[in-house]
Amino acid sequence: MATTDDGTRTPFREEVTSAVTARAALLVTGVLGLMVAFITSYAGAFHHPRPTDVPLGVVAPAQTGGQLVTKLDRLPGSPLDARTVASERQARQQIADRRIDGALIVDPRGTTDRLLVASGGGASLSQALEAVVRAAEKSQQRTVRTVDVTPADRGDSRSLTSFYLVVGWCVGGYLCAAILAISHGARAANGARAVIRLAALALYAIVAGLAGAIVVGPVLGALPGSIACLWGLGALIVFAVGASTLAFQSLLGIIGIGLAILLVVILGNPSAGGAYPYPLLPPFWRAIGPALPPGAGTWSARSIAYFRGHAMTGPLLVLAAWAAGGTLVTLVLSVFRKRENPEEGQAAGRTA
Repeated sequence: MATTDDGTRTPFREEVTSAVTARAALLVTGVLGLMVAFITSYAGAFHHPRPTDVPLGVVAPAQTGGQLVTKLDRLPGSPLDARTVASERQARQQIADRRIDGALIVDPRGTTDRLLVASGGGASLSQALEAVVRAAEKSQQRTVRTVDVTPADRGDSRSLTSFYLVVGWCVGGYLCAAILAISHGARAANGARAVIRLAALALYAIVAGLAGAIVVGPVLGALPGSIACLWGLGALIVFAVGASTLAFQSLLGIIGIGLAILLVVILGNPSAGGAYPYPLLPPFWRAIGPALPPGAGTWSARSIAYFRGHAMTGPLLVLAAWAAGGTLVTLVLSVFRKRENPEEGQAAGRTA
């Protein structure tokens, strides 16, 4: 036991409660919960990747094409979602448009077919698709030759640079928002302060987006694609994550930071389709990934780098929704808090 200035001893229980307050204990418990959720989410998403309903085009003679599509579509475990494509040209176009992940081109005059893949959309997916098709072809006494029509760049190992770039932007977004919020209380006290914080976040997002695009492009040569497009995407991702974090903090205070980490890091990163694209993820992660900023951002970055910006409308709308929703909630809550606590709002306005 510790002793006070007058020589009396402080009970151990009081020492504990003074060293670890009830609030601190609750926050530590929350951190423990986030840690367990982190382990569960990443292990759950990555421990057993297997292809499920991978979109595959099949170019084959009319008399055998339908039968082949049916066989591929009914493979055990449903690894493929096969569909007939009229020609190799159309198959290549659909791969470029990100409507299918590969195409089997059947040679009616021989026993060696070609499998078109796009490793720029995810090396692990291309490899899984090749393994499934190769096994199916072998069962029919045929062989297959793989042709990578959209290969990952030489500096983009396993097409993961886009994922790491987006993760960096997301981290920058919620850290910037957290710092802006806790610099003068975890909740925005009035509309003026909320607007200033959002404006500062927007300026930071523009700089962060450009910095990320330059690092992976001209500096490292790790990702091809338009620097301007990547810059714009990065600014949108950073602002979307940051504005959402400000909204969570306005609503829940410091607990909002934990909620942002839960959505972006714990749920968002493993479901983003980075290390394992969507068709390789379990159903839960495959379902939530496209709706969260890391997933929408990773898909968009790969589209810019390897697919000429195709199939980006949906992901960009997702990011815009997070940005607009976070901004709206932050501003609305700041106005309501000012009405509920006018004296606090006036005092905060003088110090904002």
